[in-house]
Amino acid sequence: MSNKVTSAGDDAIIESRDQLIGVFTAGAKPKAAWRIGTEHEKFVFRTEDHRAPSYAEPGGIRDLLMAMTRYGWEPILEGGNVIALKGADGNISLEPAGQFELSGAPLENLHQTCAESNRHLKQCRELGQELGLGFLGLGFWPDKTRAELPIMPKGRYDIMLRHMPRVGSLGLDMMLRTCTIQTNLDYGSEADMAQKFRVSLALQPIATALFANSPFTEKAPNGFKSFRSHIWTDTDPARTGILPFVFEEGFGYEHYTDYALDVPMYFVYRDGKYIDAAGLSFRDFLAGKLEVLPGEKPRLGDWKDHLSTAFPEVRMKGYLEMRGADGGRWDRICALPALWVGLLYDQTALDAAWDLVKHWTPEDHARLRREVPALALGAASPNGGTLKELSAEVLKIADLGLANRARLNSAGDTEQGFLNPLREIVASGMTNADRLLALYNGPWGGDISRIYETEAY
Repeated sequence: MSNKVTSAGDDAIIESRDQLIGVFTAGAKPKAAWRIGTEHEKFVFRTEDHRAPSYAEPGGIRDLLMAMTRYGWEPILEGGNVIALKGADGNISLEPAGQFELSGAPLENLHQTCAESNRHLKQCRELGQELGLGFLGLGFWPDKTRAELPIMPKGRYDIMLRHMPRVGSLGLDMMLRTCTIQTNLDYGSEADMAQKFRVSLALQPIATALFANSPFTEKAPNGFKSFRSHIWTDTDPARTGILPFVFEEGFGYEHYTDYALDVPMYFVYRDGKYIDAAGLSFRDFLAGKLEVLPGEKPRLGDWKDHLSTAFPEVRMKGYLEMRGADGGRWDRICALPALWVGLLYDQTALDAAWDLVKHWTPEDHARLRREVPALALGAASPNGGTLKELSAEVLKIADLGLANRARLNSAGDTEQGFLNPLREIVASGMTNADRLLALYNGPWGGDISRIYETEAY
């Protein structure tokens, strides 16, 4: 067993601004070394009564983690509790209320990504049958109140749970009741990072619309297609949003460094414990003036931890994280990286995607961010028409990018087929949220418990 995972050099004291920027500079890689990382979260439930299991109960989250070790996963401890796993397929971790997350390994192509997801979900299903657990692919708990959900024994979550109500009304919902799929991608240089950041940030509402999958709250429709996305608009304005400065001339590593320095802190990790620094300034920490550690300067690992506490729609941590999608069904886990790899990993496609959005104004970006959680594909496009039509254009560009990559599996298939679930959504105009609402208002007769039949893995 091991404790919190760290990297070589994380104990180095930060003496200069160059070390902060260096985290981003070091992320630049030659194209041949670009990889795909996929993260996906699932809600865990008791199959007998749909209850969310606690950490310590028999057959609960701790037992699930320990059972995973039969597949070669190695436990990671915090305060004597197993709170994560590491292995050949990346890391398994827990969100605050026990949402079960695979942070996949950096892989070369989407065929490998889907094989990794298949292995993980197969393991989950096998253990779920033994423990009486199921796994639900949605963006928001459809029937649970906050009070019905357990809290996992992770120190950083204690700090965040105390802090969230001070800065927004929906932060606790974000922590306890949401799930997402994310894709992490590389860049080749500062200029390449800037273009990819701009394109992915502008088009994040497209991902939110295509993956909209959270239309219920506490057993009833909530008025949104992606309530998970809406939640982020009232979580903590100091660390969320669309980052208008990314679209300004000259954007680069230094600008993101300044942004991150202005994001209030959550914690500092020392000697196996999380020290509450919520609301304090990392700039004060650099000057040795942090109230909770007077006279001490941050280590490089502190900066990396701090970068993980900013939650914009696209986040940089030595790679770029796409953060706009709801959690969802199995085929969506492969479709999200397919969308972003197709758009960002081929220069012809990347240039074409930039041409779609480069004329958008700050007001266009803000309006899309505001309207898409409720309207999804029905939101108005800055290019005319709706996001349904714009999504069709975006998928054509992504398809071109995947075709140009020409990464084949053993059967000779390209990666383009992983876009098929998104093509079906655009062709029908029906997101998964629309499909679920139609079921709820039709065959289900308002019985939300039926969702466990259709959306469990």
